[in-house]
Amino acid sequence: MMQKIQAYLQKGYPHLLAISGFILVAVIYFYPILQGRKIYQSDIVQYTGMAKEQNDFRATYDTEPYWTNSAFGGMPTYQLGAKYPHDYIGAIDDIVRFLPRPADYLWLYFLGFYVLMFVLKTDPLKAFFGALAFGFSTYLIVILGVGHNAKAHAIAYMPLVVAGVLGVFQKRYLWGGILTLFAVALEINANHFQMTYYLLIVLLGLGFYYGIKMLREKDFTALWKTAATFVIALILAIGANATSLLATQEYAQFSTRGKSTLQLEPDGKPKTDKATLDRSYITEYSYGIAESLNLIAPRLFGGGNDEKLSDDSSVYQFMLNYGATESEARQFTDAYARTYWGEQPIVAAPAYIGAVVFFLFVLALYHDKRQLKWVFFGGALVSLLLSWGKNFPALTDFFIDYVPLYDKFRAVSSIQVVLELCIPVLAIMGLHAFMTTDAEKRWNNLKKAGLTCLGILLLIFFLKSSFNFSGTLDADLLRMFSEGQDKSFGIGFIDALKADRETLYAADLLRSGFLMALAFVFLWRFSKVKLGAMNTIFCVGIVMVIDLVLVDKKYVDSTDFVSAHEVDRPFQATPADEQILQDTTYYRVLDVEGNMSSARASFFHKSIGGYSAVKPRAIQELFDYQIAKNNKEVLDMLNIKYIIQVNEKGEQFPTFNPDANGNAWFVHSIQGVPSDDAVMKSLDTLKTKSVAVYNRNEFKPSSTRFVRDTTARVQLTAYRPNQLTYVSNSKHEGFVVFSEMYYKPGWQAKIDGKSVAYGKVNFALRGMVVPAGKHTITFTFEPQVVKTGSMVSLVSFILIVLLSIVGIYLDRRQRKQHSPS
Repeated sequence: MMQKIQAYLQKGYPHLLAISGFILVAVIYFYPILQGRKIYQSDIVQYTGMAKEQNDFRATYDTEPYWTNSAFGGMPTYQLGAKYPHDYIGAIDDIVRFLPRPADYLWLYFLGFYVLMFVLKTDPLKAFFGALAFGFSTYLIVILGVGHNAKAHAIAYMPLVVAGVLGVFQKRYLWGGILTLFAVALEINANHFQMTYYLLIVLLGLGFYYGIKMLREKDFTALWKTAATFVIALILAIGANATSLLATQEYAQFSTRGKSTLQLEPDGKPKTDKATLDRSYITEYSYGIAESLNLIAPRLFGGGNDEKLSDDSSVYQFMLNYGATESEARQFTDAYARTYWGEQPIVAAPAYIGAVVFFLFVLALYHDKRQLKWVFFGGALVSLLLSWGKNFPALTDFFIDYVPLYDKFRAVSSIQVVLELCIPVLAIMGLHAFMTTDAEKRWNNLKKAGLTCLGILLLIFFLKSSFNFSGTLDADLLRMFSEGQDKSFGIGFIDALKADRETLYAADLLRSGFLMALAFVFLWRFSKVKLGAMNTIFCVGIVMVIDLVLVDKKYVDSTDFVSAHEVDRPFQATPADEQILQDTTYYRVLDVEGNMSSARASFFHKSIGGYSAVKPRAIQELFDYQIAKNNKEVLDMLNIKYIIQVNEKGEQFPTFNPDANGNAWFVHSIQGVPSDDAVMKSLDTLKTKSVAVYNRNEFKPSSTRFVRDTTARVQLTAYRPNQLTYVSNSKHEGFVVFSEMYYKPGWQAKIDGKSVAYGKVNFALRGMVVPAGKHTITFTFEPQVVKTGSMVSLVSFILIVLLSIVGIYLDRRQRKQHSPS
């Protein structure tokens, strides 16, 4: 027994050491977390504003509202961190991500990739350095800095999913199946379906490769066992996440990711694009073809939008020569020297995978004899081509038009996450193969890899002469600095800026060449038996990781951490906010400056704005078609009582709207029209206080003719985000419009405790027929999707546990039967 324990310890010791190393590295890299500080993430700041009402409700009532009125006029909280009953996969995820944020995601990057390398039969030391290289890929670090937590979360589980799938294809059905089941469940639970969708590129490639292989070998037993394992794992993984999946599917139809019911553009012209999202919106963030060379050298195209230049830069020296003090030159350089000259609107940092990683990737293509490498190469290539978006319209348009669901995702450049997974995998595969073959083959293939990389670097160097180093913002900068002063200043500044861009291009190309040469030398000395295997791996690994860390630190470092209070309460009330908050009635606010893309107002008020990639489609279309044209009647019907504006000094001030319709009101008449386009058109001239309009194909009110009653009143008497109570009083039957966003699934309406029908009016609001007399009207949000999904999740998780226990028991019994006595 002791011998078995010792054997297990000896076998597991390297893995335990690697895991401990991952934890240590993650904590050291984000060391301010040890001081109780938190990273300031711009997207999470916006989320904090959006989720304020939800989080306050949860803290007060210890339950979920599943609806918030603080953002976009009202929306479900399904995409705002809602907590569901029986979310045991989420509980497992919380246990795995035990480190403070964002070290938890960095640690998860490392762990998932390490498991993948283990499945690919790589020894612990190579897998350890490979995991660090993957985790420190610049894009993966930068998304932690800006707060794309859900994206990072999903990316972190990608290699774990691939590891499980490979395990099944390697005929380790039990352990591969269990790993696949939990990895897929955790991947889905991360709730970033765009990243999960992109992962399918690799998974489909693996399925095609192994499927053809099994068919060629006529191994039909393996084929059906593999298929059965995947089907069971997928069904249970989906079942364990049933609540979030069903809720997301339901809400997606009402969000900007769903198909619009409008056939006309705001200008009245027919819509021509069949894509769910506008094609230009999908491809707005498209990688430039040449810009993709940033994968090899980080600042070929100037780095990021906020790149900092040194005192040796041409812009800084230009300012000194122009007569500025050192302080003035530094301030000007930091403020206006936009070195990025690529094609994307905003780039926080280049998507750099590492020069040494790229060199080892090339080595793998020559040296690794496993045909599996072409699956990862194919995944990397497809993701690269698709990341070009509008710069490669033939492929991009085909995917938007014909590949299911592709038109529901924007920022096509982010598909490079597939490349950022596949290339490090190939790099470590190449390193492993190189270290385990005979010396002659090693040297020949090392020479080929070295010459290939040298050729690529020389090609990039000679391409420099074909670039003019002009950026998309240069014209604006030139115009700004040429107005009201010597025009030569603007021209001189732009020339200096271009010189700095050219300097960065050459410097980083030289830097990458030096790092590749260093890796080449270490591997050459190993091939000549002048450097031991362990020392070689260590030297190459250290250079590979330090390269990435030094680049990462330019974009995410300790200065991004602030006090916990600043993160937990990122917005401070302005005098305008405080003035508005003195009004304790229920109303909405329009933040003109924030428009529809800021959640600051949502932190303090019931706002019609917010910040979300999946905002409700109705409010977005109301904005595009009506609010953007200053249709005050639409503002009135949304009960916008205050409008926050900004004066010439940049100070906020509130404007009171005395004409807001209130929480609910009786109208004199209702009009049915044949389509949503007709409803939207009617809003151009509709007097919303007296008339309501509806699509008669969607809503069938029990009555359409009402006696005009000027004494009829309806008042909101109790408010919770998920329950609204009104009291109505009228002499005659009438029609009430509620200034609440229409969202049929989950909202139940009752009059005096009896369920009643209601419908969508004025394109986005709720309306119902109310009988004469005094009545209590309630709207309660009790989403059936949560109840149904929670039961499915519970049953699925029970089956997962039982299946795992039975499978492990049968596996152990089978091992005992086949082991020698």
